[in-house]
Amino acid sequence: MKTIAIAGTLDTKGAEFRYMKEQAESLGLNTFMINTGVFEPLFEADVSSDDIAAAAGYDMREIVAKRDRALATKALSEGLEKLLPKLYAEGKFDGILSAGGSGGTSLATPAMRALPIGVPKIMISTMASGNVSQYVGTSDVIMIPSIVDVAGLNKISKTIFRNAILAAAGMIALKDKLPVEDATDEKPLVAATMFGVTTPCVDQAKARLEEAGYEVLVFHATGTGGKTMEALVDSGYFKGVLDLTTTEWCDEVVGGVLNAGPDRCGAAIRAKLPQVVSVGALDMVNFGPWDTVPAQFSGRNLYKHNPTVTLMRTNCEEIRVIAEKLAEKWNAAETEMVVMLPLKGVSMIDAEGQPFEGKEEDKVLFDTLKEKIDNPLVKIVEMDNNINDRDFAVTAAETLIKLMEK
Repeated sequence: MKTIAIAGTLDTKGAEFRYMKEQAESLGLNTFMINTGVFEPLFEADVSSDDIAAAAGYDMREIVAKRDRALATKALSEGLEKLLPKLYAEGKFDGILSAGGSGGTSLATPAMRALPIGVPKIMISTMASGNVSQYVGTSDVIMIPSIVDVAGLNKISKTIFRNAILAAAGMIALKDKLPVEDATDEKPLVAATMFGVTTPCVDQAKARLEEAGYEVLVFHATGTGGKTMEALVDSGYFKGVLDLTTTEWCDEVVGGVLNAGPDRCGAAIRAKLPQVVSVGALDMVNFGPWDTVPAQFSGRNLYKHNPTVTLMRTNCEEIRVIAEKLAEKWNAAETEMVVMLPLKGVSMIDAEGQPFEGKEEDKVLFDTLKEKIDNPLVKIVEMDNNINDRDFAVTAAETLIKLMEK
């Protein structure tokens, strides 16, 4: 029998979690109950809050005596994040479900993110209808809106709980019903980054890599995509990286809405992976709808990509800083890598006659990179192409293939 872990505050929301436990068991699942509550639980759990706090070096009795809610949440969140992956590795459960408000969601989701991708993880949350990036991160946590507060059993809450249990049961119990994948067919993985304006390039490079026997995972460079790729590189999924679209650095430096943080481009360096990189879409900063562009940018070259995305052309000053940031990252390489520069434009709309054509800006970008990159392991290749030209794309792919074969 498969087992579902159900984590939650069995003191204040014991009735709700007992209902979920009963529903899961009625479907033939074993339940593994984890109490994240501070006080005496309504029913006995398989893992107590004392166990969770101790995993992070806290004494639950001292926390209870202080009656400090923030400290309790911190201790239990840190403890669960350490303990849950160990319990999964020991075979205690096959998937996990939790429910709560902002506190319960903040407590449970870091531990869920610490589980491997593919392990079913469902969070019923009052926060699920808003921005959930802080809870999901780069993981595959499934957020289900609770509709009503997780505060009692009623017609609505029971419906949501039942649906969540059914979803979890389907992922857990029916997994073995699917055809088994042939392990001998598994191909080495390559990570690639793409934006709408670099799609032709990455599609052509992807096709060449697939011809050579690799499986290519393409990440949309929208902030979350870059972060996810970095996390998976750190986790050891890939044999090589084709990071042709480093546009998230524009948003990081200038203040756009799709930044991936200052660690972008760091994981492949740490992992010492073969990689070919480029400057795809460094001509643009991303904002929301036209009327949300900050006032200080009102006189700039703006382009309405679609009703919800407005692009702003990077200027010479901004592009110089971006290039310096990239050079700093790439100079840390301890293995051979290649930086490819498309001299006729870094995106679909940075081309002759296109809205973001910027020969002066591109020259600053290329010159700064050539000036600042001083690591002998980092080879710079200049090509008289737009980034989306077939010659550029295929050359990038074949260069990475040679690096990986080394």
